[in-house]
Amino acid sequence: MAEAAVARETLFALRETIARLEGRPIPALAAVAHEVRAAEPQAGPADAVQPLAIGVAGLDEAMQGGVPLDALTEIRSLALRDAGAASGFTLALAARLRVFAARLGAQAAGKTATVSPVLWIGDTVATMEAGLPYAIGLRDFGLEPAGFLQASPRKLEEALWLAETALVSAAFAVVILEVRGNPARFGLTESRRLALRAKAAGRPLFLLRQAGEEEASSALFRLLVEPAPALARPLPDGSMLGGSIGHPAFRLTLEKSRNPAPFSITLEWNAHDRQFAPVLDAQRPAFPGEYAAHSGADLSASADRPDRPQTMGSVVAFGRPA
Repeated sequence: MAEAAVARETLFALRETIARLEGRPIPALAAVAHEVRAAEPQAGPADAVQPLAIGVAGLDEAMQGGVPLDALTEIRSLALRDAGAASGFTLALAARLRVFAARLGAQAAGKTATVSPVLWIGDTVATMEAGLPYAIGLRDFGLEPAGFLQASPRKLEEALWLAETALVSAAFAVVILEVRGNPARFGLTESRRLALRAKAAGRPLFLLRQAGEEEASSALFRLLVEPAPALARPLPDGSMLGGSIGHPAFRLTLEKSRNPAPFSITLEWNAHDRQFAPVLDAQRPAFPGEYAAHSGADLSASADRPDRPQTMGSVVAFGRPA
């Protein structure tokens, strides 16, 4: 079944390439856009999907209310060594989304509602470097492993097909697609197809790009995630426990939005309350290398040293053999 889907996607890609060379509309995108337009007349302003508020006023304002729940949102890291920070922030968003969905379902049904699971699709190349989701780690970030599904397709084409199919099914609270870098087989055309599917299904898609560069895509927002030093663990009396490690922290830069300039902020994630909190610059610990370990004056340079190192070894009376 997967092979037939991949062959069908290959045929679509060939048709798109021919249409692009001939200057005609791309058939696959036109078909998906037609489906979206056909579904739009029944939807009014009151039926608009409410965004997921992050809970930080400045960031929510910059994102026009929060993370959209019917669109593609890209989350990227600069290098693979930052994969933990980017993955952690994505899991935190998914955990907050499940709480948000449970509240909406309870309001609609008048009782506790069943929340759809989270689907994590990891490309093989990405998982080889960044690793796989871990059940204990999921629980530490506020997600229950029972509501988390993980798939590892062998090829990127299969991962894209699975993400599109999962969106169309509307069976998941959020679909997370993890890729490494900027693969040639995943460009603007593919991201456009996924964005249209997310819009038509009214489901969010998080594109987790590990060690990727900025590139044109159909993502409504793009966030750069970098690791940040965690604050000390707070005590009940309001003081900080010295030498301890508190909640995980992230340095976020909103790279793509309707704002004219990038927006940067440092947040920490409280997995118990499923809430983000801003970290002020006055509270933020120093990054490694920002400040010298020795707070006093720099040592003066030594003087009256020989201009070159002395010859090693002792001088003997015998000459070197020929």
